Amino acid sequence: MTPEGLLAYAIVVAMHVVGLAMLLALVRLLRGPTVTDRILALDTLYVAVIAELMLLDMALGSAIYFEAALIIAMLGFVGTVVLSKYVMRRDIVE
Repeated sequence: MTPEGLLAYAIVVAMHVVGLAMLLALVRLLRGPTVTDRILALDTLYVAVIAELMLLDMALGSAIYFEAALIIAMLGFVGTVVLSKYVMRRDIVE
């Protein structure tokens, strides 16, 4: 097996593993017993989506997925901060 073939196989396996992580995070998001669990599951889902986009970028060799992952990372960070602040203080704007 060539190194390129091995890399392609490893990327496909990693994409399946990250897809499973996304599924598990979605289950926790839907069934989480507390709001904190749901916020953490949403943050985990953001990270898994970013990882999946990076793997897709590596598989296809296109740079557009990197930019999409960067935008999702920024929006995910802001969303997590806003949700956490709302849960702690019941107010977003001070």
